[in-house]
Amino acid sequence: MPYREKFTGELQSLVNEVIDLGKLCYDRLQDVTKLLSMDDIEPARELVSGDVEANKKEYNINSQAVTLITTQSPVATDTRIIISSIKIAYDLERISDNISNLAEVRKRVKITNEKLLLRLRTMEQLASLMLKDVYTAYLDQDTSLCKEVYERDEDIDSLFVHVTTSDIFEDSDLFVSGQSQLCAKYLERIGDHVKNISEHVYFVITGEKIEKID
Repeated sequence: MPYREKFTGELQSLVNEVIDLGKLCYDRLQDVTKLLSMDDIEPARELVSGDVEANKKEYNINSQAVTLITTQSPVATDTRIIISSIKIAYDLERISDNISNLAEVRKRVKITNEKLLLRLRTMEQLASLMLKDVYTAYLDQDTSLCKEVYERDEDIDSLFVHVTTSDIFEDSDLFVSGQSQLCAKYLERIGDHVKNISEHVYFVITGEKIEKID
């Protein structure tokens, strides 16, 4: 097999691994906030244990990337893809960690505040759509969508501020209230990591840093 053909195949394999990790995180994120009010704690335990797979995938991505860099002498464009794959994998793994953190909250407390749950659910849906759209942006090489995803993180940030500064907490138990605020923080961090991924994808496409939209 010619050298370039072999390298192209290995590079695509790396990209596919990153996409698989993204799909895993997307699946783990679906309906995660519903766990917070469930009577059954077992789904939360299963979600926490599922983080092991994400960790393994990130490790494999890093190993593949290092091998490509050290053995194949990639050109500038290829190096950009490889380095960005490492960065995207890191952000995806951190998304998975924060999903597990949400499930850990359910292992400690059950949240019943409907107003709070609605806002947390909205944050989850916003983050989920951002993750789906950044994948589409990569497939379509759509820089405008990258910028849009980057900007939409502000919607999650605004909800986070609202949750943590309003009088939404009805529970007199300070521990439950504190755990509820942690949930908002974990979702806010997920949004931040998807925002980072949109920057990395933009860099892969253009070789430039994303510019904030005025």
